[in-house]
Amino acid sequence: MLQDLKSRVTRSVSGLSQEETDFLLDENANRIGAMIYHLAATEKYYQLYTFENRSFNDEESKWAAALSLGENGRKIFQNKPIRYYLDIWDKVRKETLRLLKTKDDEWFNANVTGSSMNNHWAWYHVMEHQANHMGQIRLIIKRIGN
Repeated sequence: MLQDLKSRVTRSVSGLSQEETDFLLDENANRIGAMIYHLAATEKYYQLYTFENRSFNDEESKWAAALSLGENGRKIFQNKPIRYYLDIWDKVRKETLRLLKTKDDEWFNANVTGSSMNNHWAWYHVMEHQANHMGQIRLIIKRIGN
């Protein structure tokens, strides 16, 4: 299901021009490129959270802006082609799939350290999060040029 969602998001955005990638629906919106980076950052966070029982370290702080987006994200995430953002997400996803293949049902049913949430629910949440942003992205694409 993770792969299906990623494929659907990718198909929705892969042909976007630079103008479309950087389009802002309004002054409080996020750019499509930024949202793709956000999806990658969220997935990277859950890799660390579920597989290593930690959050971002100082070296990985580059992901923080993509997690929260907002005003800072509007400034940072622009003027890059859509392929730039998709390549980042592709790299994160490759690692996610590699790591998931090392786990069994016992791991999926076990709680994330320090949480009442199990690993299965954590990765379901990643998928759910991506589905929500897919809807936002598709709405924005429909509004470009209106």
